[in-house]
This record gives sequence, C-alpha cells and structure tokens, in this order.
Amino acid sequence: MAFSASPSLSSLASSTAAIAAATPSPSRCPTSNPFPDPKPLHLSVKLFFPLPKLRRLSCPGPQVPRVATGDGSGAGNHGNGSGGNGGKDGDGNDDDGSGEDYEEADFGPLLGFSEVLRLAAARGVALPGDMMEAAKDVGIREVLLVRYFDLQAGPWPLSAMIRAFSALRNRMLADPSFLFKVGTEVVIDSCCATLAEVQKRGEDFWSEFELYAADILIGVVVDIALVGMLAPYVRLGKASSSTGLFGRFSRMAGALPSSVFEAERPGCRFTFQQRIGTYFYKGVLYGSVGFVCGIIGQGICNMIMTAKRSVKKSDEDIPVPPLIKSAALWGVFLAVSSNTRYQIINGLERVVEASPVAKGVPPVAMAFTVGVRFANNIYGGMQFIDWARWSGVQ
Repeated sequence: MAFSASPSLSSLASSTAAIAAATPSPSRCPTSNPFPDPKPLHLSVKLFFPLPKLRRLSCPGPQVPRVATGDGSGAGNHGNGSGGNGGKDGDGNDDDGSGEDYEEADFGPLLGFSEVLRLAAARGVALPGDMMEAAKDVGIREVLLVRYFDLQAGPWPLSAMIRAFSALRNRMLADPSFLFKVGTEVVIDSCCATLAEVQKRGEDFWSEFELYAADILIGVVVDIALVGMLAPYVRLGKASSSTGLFGRFSRMAGALPSSVFEAERPGCRFTFQQRIGTYFYKGVLYGSVGFVCGIIGQGICNMIMTAKRSVKKSDEDIPVPPLIKSAALWGVFLAVSSNTRYQIINGLERVVEASPVAKGVPPVAMAFTVGVRFANNIYGGMQFIDWARWSGVQ
C-alpha cells in the first residue's frame, strides 16, 4: 500500500517540531525568554486528492438534417441543432447520450458532404439540389440516403415521380409503405363507392355513368389528400429564416408533427401541446379540402342533373342538392369525423409497424393496413349518410 513507504504522522510531526524550535524566526525579536516554548505544529496531510468527476466524452458530428420524418415537423433543435424540438431535457441534449445511440442504431450514422458524394457516385445517382444543400449544411442520415438510392433504382414511373415531386420523395423516405397505404385507401374507397352506386342507381347506372365517374374522381382526390396530409415526411435542410407573416406561419406549421401519433425521429421531437395543435391544424386542412372538393364534385353533378332535366323531365327526379350546403357538409365531415378516424388509424398502424411481429414478418403490417382501412371506409360511409340526413342535404 502507499502508506508503507512513508513515515508515520507522529514521527513526521516530531521531527518538524524539533526543526521549527531550533530555527529562530526572522520576523520576530526574542523577548526575555530567549528560547520560547515551541508552539504545537498542526499538520493536515491529505493522502489522496479528489479526482475530477468522470464524464462521457462525445464528439459532436455534423448537424442532423431536419429529418424525421416530418412535420411532421420539428422546428427546434435536437442535440447539436439538428432540427428537432430538443431532447428530453429541453435543450436537445440527453445526459446519457442514449438519444444519439438510438438514432444511430435505427437510422444509421450521419454522413458528411464528402461521404454523401462518394456514395452517390458509387451508385451512379445524381442527388437533387435540396439534398445536396442538406448534405453541405447538416449532413444526411445513411438510411435515408440508401432509401433514396433504392427508389431511384425502382421502375421508371416511380423513379421519375420521386425526382419530380419532393413531397412524394420526402414521404417515401420517411415511410417506404406510403404508396401502399395510398393505393389501399383509393382501391377500397373506389370499390365500396362503386358497389354503393350500382345498388343505388340500379338500371340507370349506365345512363348516369358521368355522375358515378365524377364521384369516383373526387373520391380519389380526397383519398390522396386524407392519407398524404397525415403521412410522416423527411425534413431536409434548415427552417426558413423569414421574419414575415408567411415565414412565421411556415415555421410554426413545420414544428408540428404530421399526425397526432407520429413517431419521433432524428431531428423531430414533439411536445404534447404540439400534438394537440396538430389535430386542430389538420382539421382545418381537412375541412378546406372537403369544402373545395364538395364544391367541385357537387357542382359537376348539379350541372349534369340540370342539363338532363332540361331535355327530359320526370316525376321521379330527386331535387337538385344545394351546392353550398353540400360542400359545407363535406368540409365539416372531413374536419371532424375523417380527421379523428384517420388520426387513430395512423396511431394504430404505427403501433403495429413497430411491433416485433411486424418487423419480422412485414406482411402482417400490410394486412393490418388493409383491414383497418376497409373497416374505416365502411363506417365512414354509413356515418356520412346519417350526417347528410340530419343536415337535410339528402
């Protein structure tokens, strides 16, 4: 031990006291007693010095792109300012570094500009301008870059659409099953609408085919909007620094998740208040889409019905539905009923997709998507009929 090689405290004190007694002090003159009694020497010997507290070393890498697979939308900063709402402690730093470990395990390392260029050249893919800017400014997560390469290697229509439409690209990067969900919604809704139209119109189905076609077309537009507006998407680059009204609103909307139950991803951290705000914000968007599509769809139907009746009238003709009232009904229905149902569906799909069973067997999540969206379409159609009757539109 370290004590065995050092003199004892008592011997050290005795020897020190003897030396001090024999040595006169230059700053004090002797008094009548030429040899004053030595004062006791108080020693304080610390054998160990306090060691500094060990801290985890972390090397901040390049900033994470506003990724998340957003807006959902995270406008704050996570870690080193990567575009989220911050970490659990409010300033974007997790004390134990577990947040960064989780992100790297799930989304891969953050690649710098030179590494992104090297991988793109190796795959023979030209990156779009916004991705190049994001790589220069903050970097790109490896998994997102690999997904983009895979999308570009896909069939021609998809690869061309990915290059042309950044909104589609960002949603596909965040959720590779996005197009499957859109297709599922469109097919189920169109099939259910077709069966209902055939049953309702009966023998007049082909003579009123244009009405059916208008309904289906508007339905497809609504389905794409319903799924697309709640789908998570990747946010690349930095938030707008504009101080104008539009810039402030854009930052506020960009800080919201795309749906109430959107999962947190690198660069996107959402508070409870933001998730509640998303419900009302998406309700306004849904209501606007419903009102506009109601004006267009019901307007087309009303024009066709009026044109036919100007040629041939019948006592069995039903009254032409009021245009504005019908559009308002569609707006309110989508803002309240559809918004609530699709928010819940997104949350359920997130739970299933994150389960070990779905990760091991991906068709499980796909089958769940088909089943839950089919049930939602049946229930939503029945509910709309009730709403239309209560409002007097039908």
